[in-house]
Amino acid sequence: MAAGAVKVAKVPVSTRALVQRINRALAADGERLKKTRDRGAWGQTAWLDLGDYYVIDLDRNVVVAHHVNLEGEGRKLGVLAEWEALAAEAPDREEARHDKSEG
Repeated sequence: MAAGAVKVAKVPVSTRALVQRINRALAADGERLKKTRDRGAWGQTAWLDLGDYYVIDLDRNVVVAHHVNLEGEGRKLGVLAEWEALAAEAPDREEARHDKSEG
């Protein structure tokens, strides 16, 4: 770090807020960011093919991007500022509920 440089903490942005920002930006091109459903027995193949998030073209109903990195996509589209960062999320409520019932 250079002398006199100040390290500034990044402002956390929730996953939900970032997904909404990305979808507003993609809407201009007729696209939408989607989240792959549960990775249960039937969803495992979809998750392997698409990743956690993917982008579809609404007019043609085709996948135009897969394995989308939310923070990277947000920066590429200009909806996530330099001083913002994707907030670390708590485990899904559904996963937490399953973990408790196993014990």
